Amino acid sequence: QVQLVESGGGSVQAGGSLRLSCAAPASIVSFNNMGWYRQAPGKQRELVAAITRGGNTNYADSVKGRFTISRDNAKNTLYLQMNSLKPEDTTVYYCYCNANTVWGPQRDYWGQGTQVTVSS
Repeated sequence: QVQLVESGGGSVQAGGSLRLSCAAPASIVSFNNMGWYRQAPGKQRELVAAITRGGNTNYADSVKGRFTISRDNAKNTLYLQMNSLKPEDTTVYYCYCNANTVWGPQRDYWGQGTQVTVSS
């Protein structure tokens, strides 16, 4: 089920930047843990960046110092700022959140995926 709407993907040159956005539906009252995942060709989906309800963040070693995860609770939106992009960052990115909704707490949501392509 596609529950979150992703945007901001595209094609950039190495060293460039992109900002991915993930918009949550109105049924989401507040966020709990959230993250961005990606799946490179021939590999399993991996967690790229995560942010807890308390604001603690964690990043995959491959993106540390280049990517920044953030959230805007007023807009019910999750972001991934990607700087100094490398060709190996090329893949489809998926957003995820566990959220409290009008239907109850601790519900899982996933985005449809957005393509990021970085050329050398």
